[in-house]
Amino acid sequence: QVQLVESGGGLVQAGGSLRLSCVASGRTFSVNTMGWYRQVPGKQRELVANIHNGGTPYYAESVKGRSTISRDYAKNTVYLQMNSLKPEDTAVYCCYFASPLDTKNYWGQGTQVTVSS
Repeated sequence: QVQLVESGGGLVQAGGSLRLSCVASGRTFSVNTMGWYRQVPGKQRELVANIHNGGTPYYAESVKGRSTISRDYAKNTVYLQMNSLKPEDTAVYCCYFASPLDTKNYWGQGTQVTVSS
């Protein structure tokens, strides 16, 4: 089992910045991908960004150029720095952990990001 704990969400004005953090603990295989999805009620869940250990980050077009995903491998932590936030970025952001060595993917509880206009 892998446990994920997110932090860093909140309320911010349009144009502002937030940094989300997600710490993984438990059976965290060294070969893995960590990333962030976001969910808005009534809309399809969107993959925002992810990064395979040592790989090239992926970003959704909607956040490309405004967001940076990074990892601290020593701390089993993934970060999502979001800049120039827009009201349409408002969502619940969920961290996830996946490994080809594990049959399950794991999810955090989600953190709310609200961007006011």
